[in-house]
Amino acid sequence: MNDSMYAQWLALACGAFLLAGVLVLWRRDLAAIVRLFALQGVALGAMVVVLGLRQGSVHLVAVAVGVGALRAGLLPYLMRRALDTPPPGNGTAGEEARETRPLVNVATSLLAAAVLALVAYAVSQPIVRLSPGPATQAVPVALTVLLVGFFVLVTRRRALSQVVGFLLIDNAITATAFLTTSGVPLVVELGVSLDVLLAVLVLQVLTTRMRAAFGGTDLGELRELHD
Repeated sequence: MNDSMYAQWLALACGAFLLAGVLVLWRRDLAAIVRLFALQGVALGAMVVVLGLRQGSVHLVAVAVGVGALRAGLLPYLMRRALDTPPPGNGTAGEEARETRPLVNVATSLLAAAVLALVAYAVSQPIVRLSPGPATQAVPVALTVLLVGFFVLVTRRRALSQVVGFLLIDNAITATAFLTTSGVPLVVELGVSLDVLLAVLVLQVLTTRMRAAFGGTDLGELRELHD
């Protein structure tokens, strides 16, 4: 793969990775948010494939396939399972399928994403200057998604939305590792992926039990119930 093609394909994968993360702030339908997370998993896998082809590393391409299968296939499947669990009672399914009352509205969230992108660009400049190149120049994209994930965690009320925020952070950390180190050992990636899978399984169980016990997963309402 020549330099021009490498830079173009890497930029395309990073652009899709960033766009999927930002669109999570735009959508309120939880099923659409899960689909966007799956799309980001595909973009992350494509990013690693491009890096592997550039280096001629079959090992890195194999890691990319595993990353894509987990983050674009298995994790979204588990989240859809949690989303499809019917709540007790009548008339609450529609509300449970949407992020109806986020702490920050959509317009303000998108404006905040633009500010976070500027912050990520400023913070990552020392890293970019250390080793200029297409991969390190894409580090601000990964840091932007990291900050967007934190923003989702603190501004969304549904448990599933917050799970997606946590997974956005994990995707961003993984992307930063691949972009700055040209790949991580397979054992390390498998260990991290298994930890993430375990966390999502636990969160799925907790979400299902919350829906069964209280009829919803709005964390604000649950805090009021506790008070």
